[in-house]
Amino acid sequence: RLAKDYAVDGARAFDFDFFHKLYKRDLEVIALPLDKCPEPNEAPVPIGGHMDGCRIGFDAGGSDRKVSAVINGEMVYAEEVVWHPKTQPDPQYHYDGILSALRAAAAHLPRVDAIGVSSAGVILNDSPMVSSLFVQVPPEKHELVRTIYTRAAAALGNVPVAVANDGD
Repeated sequence: RLAKDYAVDGARAFDFDFFHKLYKRDLEVIALPLDKCPEPNEAPVPIGGHMDGCRIGFDAGGSDRKVSAVINGEMVYAEEVVWHPKTQPDPQYHYDGILSALRAAAAHLPRVDAIGVSSAGVILNDSPMVSSLFVQVPPEKHELVRTIYTRAAAALGNVPVAVANDGD
């Protein structure tokens, strides 16, 4: 029954499609006895708390974006800018806004040691796989969205970046 429900035309077709967007492969339901099921594979990673060095924090919101620059935990710059990502289909609009914020913060630092990003959506390996911020971006351009934060960090000189869901 689960395989039938979680199919492209099943009762849970939305979930089937959602998982495909996340993992770039179809959801597969396999019936197994409990003793043959794989062990849980959860690996929580603690985030945050790194205060040493020169760091940028970026928060991508649905109506504004916020950025700050800190040196050894002391804020030296903060900015909040109104933007409208939920209505923009062009991934370049999103990239330009993100990069503009990161560059504004970087201008107040002697160097950039790391960037932390808080973003809406489901984040896998620092990539927003599904996000309300990029809802208007056509599917054929989603790869530009999935790499948006890592590309912006690379534009600042291959700075390490960590992206997390804004609820995390």
